Amino acid sequence: MVDGRAPGRGTGAPRFFAPSERHLLGLQGMHPTRIEPFLDLAESYALLNRSRKTPRELLRGRTVINLFFEDSTRTRTSFEIAGKRLGADVVNMTVATSSVNKGETLLDTAATLNAMRTDLLVVRHAQSGAPALLARKVEAAVINAGDGTHEHPTQALLDALTIRRHYSSLTGLTVAICGDVANSRVARSNIHLLTAMGSRVRVVGPPTLVPGAIASLGVEIFHTMEEGLDGVDVVMMLRIQRERMTGGVVPSAREYFSFFGLDARRLSLARPGALVMHPGPMNRGVEIASGVADSDQSVIAEQVEMGVAVRMAVLDRLARGSATA
Repeated sequence: MVDGRAPGRGTGAPRFFAPSERHLLGLQGMHPTRIEPFLDLAESYALLNRSRKTPRELLRGRTVINLFFEDSTRTRTSFEIAGKRLGADVVNMTVATSSVNKGETLLDTAATLNAMRTDLLVVRHAQSGAPALLARKVEAAVINAGDGTHEHPTQALLDALTIRRHYSSLTGLTVAICGDVANSRVARSNIHLLTAMGSRVRVVGPPTLVPGAIASLGVEIFHTMEEGLDGVDVVMMLRIQRERMTGGVVPSAREYFSFFGLDARRLSLARPGALVMHPGPMNRGVEIASGVADSDQSVIAEQVEMGVAVRMAVLDRLARGSATA
């Protein structure tokens, strides 16, 4: 969800949020009329990035802090690049060497950051709801960069932008999200966004990794790749997240790939030219074959590129909402 509390600093508001909505904490319940204009802005940033004419004065004087309690390469780096391309001062807090590692609570950290008058706070945390808690305690605009198994909104937005660049519209497409759905915040954010935009979403994986309750989100469940990939427009593979698992819920890597890995044969079951996606990092030979990941149908590198554009748009809009009066 997107937090709806009244603004703390300033009264301006980004156009794609209602005036009282200053944080991007999730996509559940977000209406298409708010998603489309945002994707349009991100598309404009994608074009500017390729032309190397980004507006480096837009966030001059603003401070962005990347507060990552979990390891990250793509998300943290793309937020850093996005902030710097817009002219912001970007600080990466390394939790392993911060006061958090010395026993400081999340709320104490929030108080410290608030005293520093941070403008935008990008948070990744292992516990679902941690960014929402911070959003209630700080005056900065808070962006959820992934919390537990809850949501990862900017990943879903960049996935949507990537798909839209190839199909023009998300409406009427069939998207298969395959693999470790149970532990994937990426899957949940994509389900919320894609179903809102009129896509038909399938989730595919073994019963141990696809909770039956997820059907309540408006998706179809399949337990074989052969059935799940039949005629789809987009195949979105997910990483096996062993760090979030308890017990032996998946077999060996070789056995998993034999049943649920994406190879050329299984990809041929999708519609001709179907897009292949992966949020990264990839486990080649586990959930996806190298030949497929590097094929002409793969848009995995484009996803990374669109990630910078989407995060520029997020920082742009939320900075306007948290501007000092």
